[in-house]
Amino acid sequence: MKTDVKAFFDNATNTVSYIASDPETKKAIVIDPLLDFDPASCRTSHESADKIIAHINQQALSVSLILETHVHADHLSAGQYLKERLGAPVGIGFNIKAVQAAFAEVFNLGPEVAKDGSQFDRLFQDDESFQLGTLPAKALHVPGHTPSCMAYLIGDAIFVGDTLFMPDFGTARCDFPGGDAGLLYRSIQRILALPAQTRIFVGHDYKAPGRDVFAWETTVAKQREGNVHLRDGVTEQDFVRTRTERDANLAVPRLLLPAVQVNMRAGALPDPESNGISYLKLPANTF
Repeated sequence: MKTDVKAFFDNATNTVSYIASDPETKKAIVIDPLLDFDPASCRTSHESADKIIAHINQQALSVSLILETHVHADHLSAGQYLKERLGAPVGIGFNIKAVQAAFAEVFNLGPEVAKDGSQFDRLFQDDESFQLGTLPAKALHVPGHTPSCMAYLIGDAIFVGDTLFMPDFGTARCDFPGGDAGLLYRSIQRILALPAQTRIFVGHDYKAPGRDVFAWETTVAKQREGNVHLRDGVTEQDFVRTRTERDANLAVPRLLLPAVQVNMRAGALPDPESNGISYLKLPANTF
């Protein structure tokens, strides 16, 4: 049976959040939910997350999981907000620990911040199977963009986060702590080994030159035929060279510093200080 997929695109961050659901049982999973954030005022809001909740209520869906594909660097996660309102656990890949350890050094975070993934309710292992109603599902560890990246295969659809973009835009950057272009190449080969008709849902879209509309759904076949970085016939050596050259000229994501601090905590702000206010750190001259 085909997985029902509802996408929510955020123009401010070019992020796509998803609801994947089983049409037979109405069981659902939320993937990469976004918390609205104004960097000028450092204020969060919930318009995007509330749209997800409204759709869930309108369709009478029952949410069993909230999944993060990785610790995002370009938007804040609404994982905790949705957990509080939907009662569903938040999951991520088991190697979140490596990302927490790396960024704990960047932000000089002490023992007050756990680096064992315990902020999340469920840590998925590579090839771990689970269910969405009657639909079989599997978590795939696809490192390269970050060490903790996971893709989630749910029925006939796979949600790849930032690992792959639309074929005309290519693949994820690999210059964050723990990134590795060779690993990304091999991770993507796992995805492209799936059946040709498997639907791929990407985590962002930026409208490649010559395309006038945003898009976020493609297939294994289309990626193999036309991905500008990694179509069939491109070797790992060629890909690593292309990816490394491209990454050297990319700007730091606008929301990197606040996003990582929140997302490594499963979408929670740092604990309030004695005055009741949460603070985000800005390390100078680091990136």
